[in-house]
Amino acid sequence: MPKPIDTEAFTAQMRAKIVRPASGEILISRLAGSDQQADLTVPPNCDGLGRVRHFRRATPAGWPQNPLPIDPAARALGQAPGDMVRAQVFQNAACGWRCWYCFVPFAMLTGNAANGAWRTAEQLVSLYAAEADRPEVIDLSGGSPDLTPEWIVWMMDALEAAGLAEATYLWSDDNLSTDYVFTKLSDAQRERLTAYRNYGRVCCFKGFDAASFAFNTTAQPEDYDAQFERFGRYLDLGLDLYGYVTLTGPDVAAAARGVPTLLDRLQSLDPNLPLRVIPLEIGNFSPTRERDARGGQARFEAAAPVQEAAIAIWMNELERRYPAGQRARAVVDVPLRARP
Repeated sequence: MPKPIDTEAFTAQMRAKIVRPASGEILISRLAGSDQQADLTVPPNCDGLGRVRHFRRATPAGWPQNPLPIDPAARALGQAPGDMVRAQVFQNAACGWRCWYCFVPFAMLTGNAANGAWRTAEQLVSLYAAEADRPEVIDLSGGSPDLTPEWIVWMMDALEAAGLAEATYLWSDDNLSTDYVFTKLSDAQRERLTAYRNYGRVCCFKGFDAASFAFNTTAQPEDYDAQFERFGRYLDLGLDLYGYVTLTGPDVAAAARGVPTLLDRLQSLDPNLPLRVIPLEIGNFSPTRERDARGGQARFEAAAPVQEAAIAIWMNELERRYPAGQRARAVVDVPLRARP
């Protein structure tokens, strides 16, 4: 097993490599010619710094449908939600964790300037605006966008300056590895996040207990608890929040204990929160297969039966905890504290 990541120290190191606050620049991954390009369904766009992702509602049998960010984007833009939405994705070039199932090659998560390009939000919005068939959704991904929370605010400002704020929905990913929204942003910037109408944030919980979290992220087990504290602080801000969860781990028996406890913890943040959290089935991307080959650890094969057992428990627990009418609500209609 690799040495556990010291999250606080490593995230600070990664952040320093990919943001220039004084000039408003972010190191953006260059997808054209990268190892990631082989897994893309369409060629990179935006001068090789972006890609178009198709978010689909349909999922495999036994898994709940995934309405993110389809339904939040449709609600914000005044449209009827469909079965798919296209999103313009930009990825910042670093992450503080190393999830074995990440679809981004680890070499593109190290803040290496050779694998990216420094760009301002204005430059990214200009590239986006120049696309002939641009999506109506922009997804700020990574890497780990919560390493650079200024990026989201800068994109809001750039979209408004370009006259695109009302016609574009801004969506950002967050792996709950930092508290930088509270330590790197000003009060005015946090208010901007909350007040911007066409914005939603999805946070990914990694695992169903401390051991599965460490298995998934290579971080220290005690960092598992920090995810819930950070999400609670986001709730207090009143952000339009959603969640993903990866129910992978090394131990099927642990899932029987861990999944109900995970749901208890989510409900302790808000009684309705599990209805805004979507479990993601982990597939075997080519970077995952390559990591198994290099490390001699077939984590996907070990985790596959665990996630199948875990999703069955998750679905049974939702049925036990919520009546059918609540479970049938659209994800955007599930109320949370501080955001009715």
